[in-house]
Amino acid sequence: MSPKFAPMKNDLILRTARGEKVERPPMWVMRQAGRYLPEYHEAKGAHDFFECCRSPEIASTLTLQPIERFAGLIDAAIIFSDILVIPQAMGMEVVMVDKKGPHFPEPLQSPSDPQYKEVMERKVNVKESLGYVYKAITLTREKLQGRVPLIGFCGAPWTLLSYMVEGGGSKMFIQAKTWAFKYQEESKALLQKIAELCVEYLALQVEAGAQMIQVFDSWAGELSPASFKILALPYLKHIADNLPSRLKEMGLERVPMTVFAKGAWYALDDLCDTNYDVIGLDWLHAPAEAYRVARTKGKTLQGNADPGVLYGGREAITTVVKEMVEGFGGGKQGWIANLGHGITPFVKPDDLKFFFEEIHKYTST
Repeated sequence: MSPKFAPMKNDLILRTARGEKVERPPMWVMRQAGRYLPEYHEAKGAHDFFECCRSPEIASTLTLQPIERFAGLIDAAIIFSDILVIPQAMGMEVVMVDKKGPHFPEPLQSPSDPQYKEVMERKVNVKESLGYVYKAITLTREKLQGRVPLIGFCGAPWTLLSYMVEGGGSKMFIQAKTWAFKYQEESKALLQKIAELCVEYLALQVEAGAQMIQVFDSWAGELSPASFKILALPYLKHIADNLPSRLKEMGLERVPMTVFAKGAWYALDDLCDTNYDVIGLDWLHAPAEAYRVARTKGKTLQGNADPGVLYGGREAITTVVKEMVEGFGGGKQGWIANLGHGITPFVKPDDLKFFFEEIHKYTST
């Protein structure tokens, strides 16, 4: 049974995701809770990254920091967590290495690797193993008191598989490509298992209090259009096709669903044909053209300013905001304002605040 929460004071992003006409575009940004904020480092203290994820109190505090700093300017919170909690639940060790990022000490080597068999045969209980995420979501909803909706998320199957075989971030994606081309059937089996876990994980996030979900396919752009249709799209579709029915089984209402396939600019039409309500765009898309495609299929878009513009000064920020507002039809229907990826290091919070203020300025008429 889902907990009871305070009534919503601001449901703008939920109405927009459902395709309704709105008074202005809602906005939030990916990685809005994070290291660019001085208060993040204070709250994180000596805890490592995954310790913060596993502490509902710390995770909820970090989630709320941008909501409090930019009060009245942003319209959603996203739970502080990480996409790699699914591989952790599957029995793989993941550590966060300072100044390097996530690291798998023992990545999957090949289908003959005994660990592959263990991962495939393991009965994963995401309710039990990821309980700390659900506790953080419930606690955060209670602390939000209806100020803005709370977004839950997961990593997409292709991106998670890539991490699991590469052992971390990559420039060449040698292991991921080896699996994609040499071990395609074994890859598909692993991708399907991950997709099924994602459905259950997201459903439990909704049960805990998440009001919208996003699937992050951060490495989708490493695939060719043909490979995307084999190794990414079917599993993204599995999540969007099966999450609503799983929620119904649990006695829960359907929530808006967003897919963000970074770098897969060629897949916009295909993604608009899925059951996702919102299609996230990176900065490789021209807003007006993407908006034209999406509106013919009744989809809402999210994005898509280059995060690098936040280094470029206020004049540059204003130029990009104006281009987005014009390209996305003025923002009264079918657009959630966001960056085209997450906030990058060393961004000044006041420059991000100016970005938000400019969107308000040019869409409030």
